[in-house]
Amino acid sequence: MGGVASELVGASRERQSRKRKQFHTVELKVRMDCDGCELKVRNTLARVRGVESVEINRKQQKVTVKGFVEAQRVLRRAQSTGKRVELWPYVPYTNLYVAPPVYDKRAPPGHVRRVDAQIVAPAAGQEEHLATLFSDDNPNACSLM
Repeated sequence: MGGVASELVGASRERQSRKRKQFHTVELKVRMDCDGCELKVRNTLARVRGVESVEINRKQQKVTVKGFVEAQRVLRRAQSTGKRVELWPYVPYTNLYVAPPVYDKRAPPGHVRRVDAQIVAPAAGQEEHLATLFSDDNPNACSLM
């Protein structure tokens, strides 16, 4: 009898010690053309464990999922509908100085495409070429200087 009771107590402690998932808002861009597409996506995402709400804006082709879910799980489930799906690629265009905007004609009004800044270092030979391009020692240098 003592072994069974200790197993039950141990199992309840194990459940309590498990980490709780955090509340997330996942935004997706899903290609939807009709009411049937919208209904299919809504029903599929609503069945995911942990989803609290699913909001769909068909004009922007935007799906917002709120709940205790992971973004990759929601993305995979949305892709299982056979629709073209990607994480929401746009950010509001509010501050010019944060990052250079990348214009996209398909972006909703007031939004630009999200781009992660990438710094590309020039090759060693290219640096030397650029340094000697306007040099006085170079006979083929720019004549405007």
